[in-house]
Amino acid sequence: MPRIKAAKSVEKKALKKTVAKKAALPAASSEKKGELVILTGLSGSGKLSALKAFEDLGFYSVDNLPLELVPRFADLVRQSAEIERAALVVDVREGNRLEEFPAILEKVRETLSTRVMFLEASDEALIRRFSETRRPHPLGRSETVVKSIQAERKRLDPIRNVADIILDTTKFNVHDLRAHINSQFERGEVGRGLMISANSFGFKNGVPAEADLVFDVRFLPNPHFVPEFRKLTGRHPKVAKYVRQFPQTTEFLDKTTEMLKFLLPHYIKEGKSYLTVAFGCTGGQHRSVFIAEEIKKRMVAEGYRVKTAHRDMPR
Repeated sequence: MPRIKAAKSVEKKALKKTVAKKAALPAASSEKKGELVILTGLSGSGKLSALKAFEDLGFYSVDNLPLELVPRFADLVRQSAEIERAALVVDVREGNRLEEFPAILEKVRETLSTRVMFLEASDEALIRRFSETRRPHPLGRSETVVKSIQAERKRLDPIRNVADIILDTTKFNVHDLRAHINSQFERGEVGRGLMISANSFGFKNGVPAEADLVFDVRFLPNPHFVPEFRKLTGRHPKVAKYVRQFPQTTEFLDKTTEMLKFLLPHYIKEGKSYLTVAFGCTGGQHRSVFIAEEIKKRMVAEGYRVKTAHRDMPR
């Protein structure tokens, strides 16, 4: 154990010297604006996979940067002629210094556009992932994985409370996580600069943490009670025809579309680049799936970039 601590100490000292050396280089322009994403969250929630996704998008990526160096790193990004976008990981390895994170974040945001993305997952998913990888929890081997996860959640509360994006990766695989990050942070010239994700879900499995707007469509007649539709989904033409036939369906779609047409320009004006609109029914198989797909069609027709995601739909 002493060797491990010594190695980490040497690694941090070397990283400090590297960042300090880079920060001392002459800047191309002190007025240059950049973008920083601070990636954090629970161990086992996918932070390293997420960091790789950011790196593939062209972000200058750093894992486990000491908290005291974050402001200096932000200055480096802001002043650099080569680095426009950067992502770094801050996690439980920082120990008690995590309590200082909100104050450090406030200081960084004074000079650089910064977003905090917090990854989490259910205890069951995290336990399974640690079992599959056969790696110990970063908080040590002296406690069970369950107790370590509980302790980590408590220790990370100061960061979670100031996060801009809270992403639950319980049902994500590596490809799902990469696709989510790409859709949210990828730069493109097509569309209006805002990516909309029309999601469906089942209330019996909880409301998605990443949802910006949530609509309850359980007021619509349920196709589940029609025997021939029970095993189908809202994507099937017969189910779609059934749900569409009710006047309240058309009225809801029309009013929701008008509300989104009103809201989206204001979100864009405020600099929002990604919006998750979630539609929930009981099980997330029929009504919510149909509504999400219909909203996608309508908003695409309005010129927006839209994708769908069906969290609880059977595959």
